[in-house]
Amino acid sequence: MTDLNTLGEIGLIERIRQATPTPTHSETIYGIGDDAAVFDWGDDYGLLTTDMLVEGIHFDLTYVPLKHLGYKAVTFGVSDIAAMNGLPIQATISVGLSSRFPVEAVDELYEGIRAACEAYNVDLVGGDTSSSRSGLIISVSVLGKVPKDLITYRNTAQPNDVICVTGDLGAAYLGLQLLEREKQVFLADPNMQPNLSEERAYLVQRQLRPDARTDMVHELRDLGIRPTAMIDISDGLASELLHLCHQSGTGAVVFDENLPIDDQTHLAADEFKISPITAALNGGEDYELLFTVRPQAFEKLETNARITAIGYLTADPTKIVLATKAGQQTPIRAQGWERQG
Repeated sequence: MTDLNTLGEIGLIERIRQATPTPTHSETIYGIGDDAAVFDWGDDYGLLTTDMLVEGIHFDLTYVPLKHLGYKAVTFGVSDIAAMNGLPIQATISVGLSSRFPVEAVDELYEGIRAACEAYNVDLVGGDTSSSRSGLIISVSVLGKVPKDLITYRNTAQPNDVICVTGDLGAAYLGLQLLEREKQVFLADPNMQPNLSEERAYLVQRQLRPDARTDMVHELRDLGIRPTAMIDISDGLASELLHLCHQSGTGAVVFDENLPIDDQTHLAADEFKISPITAALNGGEDYELLFTVRPQAFEKLETNARITAIGYLTADPTKIVLATKAGQQTPIRAQGWERQG
């Protein structure tokens, strides 16, 4: 038997894709391999994405409020739609529940789901419920759309494109470290009160209630910019950059000094003795957008404080590297399989 870790996420997805029959319906434009499947709707392309969250793997109810979890679950799917340069329309939510959850807990979960649907202008149109022997399981499907001339894939980047990211990176990972530390303190002494200072609130918020960057989709459209490629940063910048480069057949140079890292992330990284660069590259769950644009298009973005150029693409797909100010280059590698968080 082959261990999943020997394949890694990229290898497993490719294995499944190769074993999947070619679509037989003309409406199916793009299937496995991007943030969402793509369908022909006439003037627009339809987009469909599905995410699954499993208790003990993707979240820990010791410190994740159910309302926040519901909001975050919808954010996962909406972020995938945004990564295709689209906007969400409808969502379905399916949940598996063990007998330990009272009705009030389900109400709290759906309160967060409804809040996210309102925030992203999404209609909650259905789903399913089932019993579960392994805690809480949530499956989210989000349907979106994008004008045909604006659809953005992962596999269409080009050498010399500028690599951009929205927002900042690594904060969600440091927020997770803070929450895990408080969990251990609580387990050691249930009478202890949480020690989450106000100056760490941003990090905790980025972990518990991230926001999908649909605002940047609107902003790019307003500027008349269609990225050459785009992907959302859910599993960490390193993993997403590898996806984009492998599928586009390009290499990349990323400058470590250009990575956008918040001051709170720097402080918390120092406290936990973690490199902020490592947190930014491999932390995950930032739900920012990683996208590429032609150099002339980037001229329209240079003054945008919410978008940072972190490097450029090259024609050599064997070299995807992190470059230091001193000129040293280190191969960028993905962290590996999914972690709890």
